[in-house]
Amino acid sequence: MGLQTPLFAEHERLKARMVPFGGWDMPLHYGSQIEEHHAVRRDAGVFAVSHMRVVDIEGPAAQGFLRGLLANDVARLQARGKALYSCMLNPEGGVIDDLIVYLRDAPEVPTRYRLVVNAGTADKDLDWMRAQAQGQDLTIQPRTDLAMIAVQGPRARDKAASVIPPDLREGALSLAPFYAAEGGDWFIGRTGYTGEDGFELMLPSALAPKVWRALVEAGVRPCGLGARDTLRLEAGMNLYGQDMDESVGPLESGLGWTVAFDPPGRAFIGREALDARRTGPGLRRFVGLLLEGRGVLRGHQKVFCGGGEVGEITSGGFAPTLERSIAFARVAPDAGLDCAVDIRGRLEPVRVVKVTFVRHGQPIE
Repeated sequence: MGLQTPLFAEHERLKARMVPFGGWDMPLHYGSQIEEHHAVRRDAGVFAVSHMRVVDIEGPAAQGFLRGLLANDVARLQARGKALYSCMLNPEGGVIDDLIVYLRDAPEVPTRYRLVVNAGTADKDLDWMRAQAQGQDLTIQPRTDLAMIAVQGPRARDKAASVIPPDLREGALSLAPFYAAEGGDWFIGRTGYTGEDGFELMLPSALAPKVWRALVEAGVRPCGLGARDTLRLEAGMNLYGQDMDESVGPLESGLGWTVAFDPPGRAFIGREALDARRTGPGLRRFVGLLLEGRGVLRGHQKVFCGGGEVGEITSGGFAPTLERSIAFARVAPDAGLDCAVDIRGRLEPVRVVKVTFVRHGQPIE
């Protein structure tokens, strides 16, 4: 048995199939992974994501600390509530974790930030942050008192409006993408991990079961880890531990856009390694694959092009929206557009495409 989130009783009530994930007992699905996937693409679905760790970093040194800790630059956050996606790197340029960071102050006095980190890496992340923060004027506080609920889909924001406190509702509904609003103990971000619109609700743990039930009663479909994975795969979103880890950096994981190399003088952890890697030979490409025939693409399957092995699949599976198998792969820089994947000893043809396959419910070809 793993740890239980505040919504564990709700999962049992809805007869979810439970599996271990990142040290927690999590719902894989509530009856049909495929139907849950389509609900998010076509209407609205709700995910219990309280296993994710909310971490508040506050103090006069907070901005300078985060500018050195993260590969992206928090100085780019020029409005209260603005969010930034970034990797946190080791000195070798490998990814310790990928995370979202929000500015909670006015940009003129940036002393309060909120991070959301992955479940399986949360303890490691906190140890790393605290080690780097030694002697600096700031506090690092994990918010174990908060639950997280993600509501995703084209009708997610409208259906979630009824559960948001009235004094925060208008501000939440007027948010631009990748911004957050907060009031009292609630913090609402317009972010997600599905390629659809929606909210991530951070709220007191004691309120989570009531809010979850209200969302279900409003017609939002409960969704598990299975749909979350197929949705993020279609949307071209990386999964830590599969698509990148401490041995693989952002430049070879399709995350070069999250690294702020300007200004040149910002000395973030891992910068020297990335500077050397991006100008050196042999930098592998992170690509999408479409299976041309029958079968299922899976992680660790080998990719071949021109008669030789050129790389390996990192994440793969069946894409319900496309009704075909797709994957991410890390391949040699000279790999062509027409390749093949070894599926149980047979080379099946695949087409190399951009990593994002579906966005806002529509296939991207």
